[in-house]
This record gives sequence, C-alpha cells and structure tokens, in this order.
Amino acid sequence: MLKSIRNKSGITLIEAVISSFLMMVGVLALITAQPSGWKLSSRSDYLGRAAGILQAELEANEILIMNKNNTPATAPIVKKVNGSGRGTPQPGDVTYNVRTTRTDLAGSWRVTVQVTWPTNATGISESLIVIPQAYFAQ
Repeated sequence: MLKSIRNKSGITLIEAVISSFLMMVGVLALITAQPSGWKLSSRSDYLGRAAGILQAELEANEILIMNKNNTPATAPIVKKVNGSGRGTPQPGDVTYNVRTTRTDLAGSWRVTVQVTWPTNATGISESLIVIPQAYFAQ
C-alpha cells in the first residue's frame, strides 16, 4: 500500500522552487542580452545604409569617368547625405559624410569614397579603378 501512494505523488515544493529558479535565471540572461542586441542592430543599420551610399557614389563616379568627354575634378569632394535618401532630413534620420577623392593615374582614375556617420569617425571606404571608354562618349 505504501508503494501505491508514492507512485501517485505530484510535483513537490522543492521541484517547484528549483524550476522557478531556473526560469528566473533564463529570463535574466535574456534581459541582460537585450542592450547588446539593440546596439548590434543599430550598428548593422548604420553600416547597411553607409554601404548603400558608398556603392551609389562609386557607381556615379564610374559613369562620370567612363565618358571620356568628361574631365573629373581631382580636388576632394565632401558632401552630406541623409540616410533616408531624401534632400531634407526626416524624423530620426542620420546624416552621413561622404568624401570622394579622384586621382589621375595617367590614362585611368582611382576613385576613393569614404562614408562616415556621427557615431563612427572612421566609417567605411572603398576604391575603384576606372578607365575612360570610347563607347560611353556622348
């Protein structure tokens, strides 16, 4: 008779306390990971927008230089671009600084673009070698 009572027992108080403690530890671990998750999300948003701006600037300069009738300026060009892509800043918009340098390499051009934003003074940069083409002359 004693065996049958033990087989029908439910969750004890000790088991309930231990499971509650483990749940609290898990929830606290998730809560402490939240700020770093937000920071990583913000950083990836800045980088993604900066990469799009950088690529657009490289392509615009490539098209300009490939037309052999154009004479690109060699002085660095610095401009501000809004992250939204619009001329006027939108609510919550970030202004990116875009620095474009064109270097004449005697027959070809090196275009270097650097994009920075307020929380990252180094930003990202990329270079491209462009050769003027007769087919692009207008």
